[in-house]
Amino acid sequence: MKKVVIVDDESAGRKLISQYLKDYPELVVLGEANNGVDAVKMINEFKPDLVFLDIQMPGITGFDVLTHLNELPQIIFSTAYDQYALKAFEVHAVDYLLKPYTKDRFKVAVERLKENSKENSARPLTESLLMDTEKSPERILVQTQNKLVTIALENVIRIEAYGDYSKLVTREKTYVSNYGISTLEEKLNSSIFIRVHRSSIINLNAVKELHKYSKSYDVTMKNGDVVRVSRGYMDNIKKLMY
Repeated sequence: MKKVVIVDDESAGRKLISQYLKDYPELVVLGEANNGVDAVKMINEFKPDLVFLDIQMPGITGFDVLTHLNELPQIIFSTAYDQYALKAFEVHAVDYLLKPYTKDRFKVAVERLKENSKENSARPLTESLLMDTEKSPERILVQTQNKLVTIALENVIRIEAYGDYSKLVTREKTYVSNYGISTLEEKLNSSIFIRVHRSSIINLNAVKELHKYSKSYDVTMKNGDVVRVSRGYMDNIKKLMY
């Protein structure tokens, strides 16, 4: 059984999806929303496996909805606007239903669900929406066990290089980001997140103490972690000293 939420600003659109879903008893509708703001609340509360999502809606768009979710379901876009189709497929949404669509076309979308695992379907989409912005993002998409979650960057104590990926250490646990540490450095707020080593970025708001060690420094974080400042990044620390 898959839990489903339907999001569309038109009642006719929501009704049509509900009718078509009657042929698929394994897809159970938990609720419906007619705008982006309510959609975020409903999806975060119900944690559905699948969302039929309109794009142009009052309040915030369907793409914006995804950046506010705590966990990411599979997404099938359902919209009257074809200009978003390329973007949807590039970011690996399960399918893109262009209104008006037939029952047979709807069946194709449902069949594609079987070809897309939950962890693979929505990750490229929301990760790009969260990170590909002109300003520094406030949240980042990470994976924990078999689900994807977004965490607030203010809760990240430090970031550690992990091969081509990065580990984000918070007070509660450690997460893995698909982005390398250099990519994260470019995107993060440089007044808060400081590169102190080829393999380390620290959150200045989470620093407890700074200790001189030989010709370098050790930074003690509020969670007790100690991060070495390498010589190549000494200037980043010295700029903060008054």
